[in-house]
Amino acid sequence: MTTVLTIAGSDPTGGAGLQADLKAIEAMGLHGCSVVTCVTSQDTRGVHSVFPVPVEEIEAQLKAVLGDVRLGAVKTGMLYSGEIVRAVSKALRGEPVPIIVDPVMAATTGGSLSTEGLVDELRRSLLPIATLVTPNRHEAEMLSGIEIGDDRAAVKAARAIMKSGARSVLVKGGHLGDEEAVDYLVLKGRSVRISSPRDDRVVHGTGCALSSFIAARLAIGDGLEDAVRTSKEMTFKSIRGSRRVGRGVLCANPMAAAVSEARKPEMLAQIDAAAEALESLLDRRLIPEVGSNIGYCVDGALEASDVVALTGRIVRVGDRAQAVGCARFGASKHIARIVLAAHAHDGRVRCAMNVKYSTTAVSACRAARLSVASFDRAREPKGASSMTWGVTEAIRRHGGVPDVIFDRGGPGKEPMIRILGRDPRHVIKKLKAMSAKLKRG
Repeated sequence: MTTVLTIAGSDPTGGAGLQADLKAIEAMGLHGCSVVTCVTSQDTRGVHSVFPVPVEEIEAQLKAVLGDVRLGAVKTGMLYSGEIVRAVSKALRGEPVPIIVDPVMAATTGGSLSTEGLVDELRRSLLPIATLVTPNRHEAEMLSGIEIGDDRAAVKAARAIMKSGARSVLVKGGHLGDEEAVDYLVLKGRSVRISSPRDDRVVHGTGCALSSFIAARLAIGDGLEDAVRTSKEMTFKSIRGSRRVGRGVLCANPMAAAVSEARKPEMLAQIDAAAEALESLLDRRLIPEVGSNIGYCVDGALEASDVVALTGRIVRVGDRAQAVGCARFGASKHIARIVLAAHAHDGRVRCAMNVKYSTTAVSACRAARLSVASFDRAREPKGASSMTWGVTEAIRRHGGVPDVIFDRGGPGKEPMIRILGRDPRHVIKKLKAMSAKLKRG
């Protein structure tokens, strides 16, 4: 069993700290070991007190794990004081595994998780043995002495941190306020810009999850850049799947991606069942020339491979609808773009299907009290993905994800209606309501 050690503080709410670390490691299918540095009294609203574990006991924990367990990687989180940093650095020096340093200084809720002397000791003893350091903007500023306001400053700060001996630095740009959440991975001689969609919700434990995911990916043999990219995607899914644990901020859910993977067989079955139902429910007048399809994405989906759809389409055969192909993830980039664009704006929306456009059908949607929005293909920017841009534009103009998005087509493009919902049953329910009004009309 590949094993990852986290050296961090305890969060009694389970939203951050070593509890979040262990969830992230477990989500990757690895075994997590832990050394407790501090016991905190904190909740989702703030940090109330910090009790540092006596250094002798931290050293004893480290000796127990390092003397018995063959590790694949080590991740450090909240170390709190210079004294603890020295003890951890001494124990890890010479360990032949990747060491990921998350230089925790404050909680998402605003409470301090460090004492004077921490930064200097990090620079002096821990950064020189670090494979990767993962500071957020504030932490990078503290470690580098450089104020960060843009990407150039972020890279400059990372290079300054590397002068302490760290082999690479990942400056997390989620706090920079860009349209995307952009991180900057800086290695010797080059830097890499890594982005993901931005989710502006305040979520506790994202930094812990990210560094733990990276440690786990390195432990199973990924290269550094691949490990960071995969871990950033996993962290985004953890944010999308975040939970309301207490009365304050949301808590990241590192297990979200693993749960999504476990639900994939069920999702495949749901799309196959939806296709069978649509063969009898779908009015021939609603089948486009290019056929219909239905797509359903996992929580936190980012790519077409996260969306299950039919390998073929639902087509018109005589006077009836017939499903062609079977359910498969990554089967349709077209329907995936619709689902992903909607899901990026509202995590509850995970399913969409397309039907034939007509003014009568749009009127039937409105008569069924479905919210309706549209976009104009003539205004599509050059080089943009039609569906991603169109769905996003319709949502922007509507002020949220509607039940229905349509367009009137363009040169070589068939006009189309898209029905959006939480899951296949929800979409089919809206289709039934629309079809009932269409038949009466």
